[in-house]
Amino acid sequence: MLDWGSVRSEYNQILEKLNDGASISGKDRIDLQKRSSLLKGLLDVSDEIDRVSVQEAECLAIIQQGDDLADLYREELVTLKKQRLDLDKKLEDKLCPADEHDNNSVFLEIRAGTGGLEAGLFVADLFRMYTAYANSRHWEVSVVDISSSDIGGCKELVAYIKGKGVYRFLKFESGVHRVQRVPATEGAGRIHTSTVTVAVLPEIDDVEVSINASDLRIDYYRSSGAGGQHVNTTDSAVRITHIPTGVVVTCQDERSQIKNKAKAMKVLQARIYEAEQRRLDAERSSSRKQQIGTGERAEKIRTYNYPQNRVTDHRVEVTLKKLDLVINGDMQDLLEPLIEHEHAERRKNASILF
Repeated sequence: MLDWGSVRSEYNQILEKLNDGASISGKDRIDLQKRSSLLKGLLDVSDEIDRVSVQEAECLAIIQQGDDLADLYREELVTLKKQRLDLDKKLEDKLCPADEHDNNSVFLEIRAGTGGLEAGLFVADLFRMYTAYANSRHWEVSVVDISSSDIGGCKELVAYIKGKGVYRFLKFESGVHRVQRVPATEGAGRIHTSTVTVAVLPEIDDVEVSINASDLRIDYYRSSGAGGQHVNTTDSAVRITHIPTGVVVTCQDERSQIKNKAKAMKVLQARIYEAEQRRLDAERSSSRKQQIGTGERAEKIRTYNYPQNRVTDHRVEVTLKKLDLVINGDMQDLLEPLIEHEHAERRKNASILF
């Protein structure tokens, strides 16, 4: 519960400092302006809640007195209660702002960890799962880059998922996914454990990440994926290396070299932005390796147990006995607890700020 007196006192003190133009300048002034804007927004909503609360109390008093117009006041009370609920939600949204990239499209990266060919098969399975879920939400999915393995699997795969709110739902997929099942190559029927790493990167606007052309090395080569005769006749695939960071991205999805270059640049922006955010943000200060894990079996965010038709998310301790449905895109019952957990964390962090 916020001490609104303290909030108002802090706001007034900041206004006094900002009005004294000689004593504060540069970044300090910008920081104070941002803080004053936050506090004013909170105080405005709080004042509106107080106003509605007073009106609610007045309506209740009249209703309890048995006034001739009590029925009208009951209707007014219903309206006021709805206003109060809307204001409470508005206040919580201001205290616990959502991730600024929640509405963005994403680049989804899936890579085989431990488990050899079986891990590669599960990369393909996870991609089909995400594709089915994306289709259910009317998002668009396209492959940016793929490195195929034997027997129909993938060593690694990068996809672009376009739509509103993609990052909000899929950002929780970053980490190590563990699968327990009898591999297609296992003749004795023994259960094997394999892992796959997933990283979900929000698509970033050009204005958010500035990349100098002189920092890039761009190579063109012939695509090795699907595409018919064109694959073997044109150097349309693109590999971009960001020299300062060593980040390398490739794209061979499009027939056009120009389109592949543009898509590869978007992936590069997303990776560089992510790395910078991790460096600046205390909560996300771990390296990329820490985000997605090393692929060791002991590291995991989720386990898919095929013999028991069970999927468990270890972060929120949710277990569902419908792996057959989940792997075919029915993911919402897995994602909702993670969304609620994130919301609870935002509320907790908000209490630290005041």
